[in-house]
Amino acid sequence: MPIPSQLFVAGTDTDVGKTLVSAVLTLGLKAHYFKPFQTGRELGRDAETVARLTGLGADHFSPDGLCLEKPLSPHLAARLAGLLIDPAQINLPQVSQKHLVVEGAGGLLVPLNERDLLIDWLAQRKLPVVLVARSGLGTINHSLLSIEALRLAGIPLLGVVLNGPKNPENAAAIAQFGGCRILAQLEPMAKLDQGSLLAAWNQFSWE
Repeated sequence: MPIPSQLFVAGTDTDVGKTLVSAVLTLGLKAHYFKPFQTGRELGRDAETVARLTGLGADHFSPDGLCLEKPLSPHLAARLAGLLIDPAQINLPQVSQKHLVVEGAGGLLVPLNERDLLIDWLAQRKLPVVLVARSGLGTINHSLLSIEALRLAGIPLLGVVLNGPKNPENAAAIAQFGGCRILAQLEPMAKLDQGSLLAAWNQFSWE
């Protein structure tokens, strides 16, 4: 299938490898990267990590839509900063690159404020999703719940990327019960650099 011009990298949970997969996609597609809701600024910005790993120039990156200090759910990080997130004010950048990679925050159902979830922001924009999941125990349940949430919201799912030691049985179960494509199974990388990212990109199957 042709790769859409805009991709949203979602996760089944936090720390499942969204930023790594975003870096792989951004480098492989020579895309533009955007993080609409960044929390945990005190630990570093994901855009900085993607820039360092890919080596792409500043013209491949936009400022975060919202950048909050504490590594918490967006609604809580905003509350501690004395802010109320208005998702309607966070828009996609206009870019010159052919592809735009948008990285989510946490899982799909993290709150942005007292009313809106991340998936609500995503549903309004209908961005096709690359869903990142762990490869190990528990991933079938987390993945299928996330896939169901996307379908109920009418959001197109491009496929799932499993991150971690290869687990063919989990991959097969997610593909079968989720009725979806496994785009890639990315094993732990000994070294994170352009070469390893491009090798990971070459593992993706879009057909």
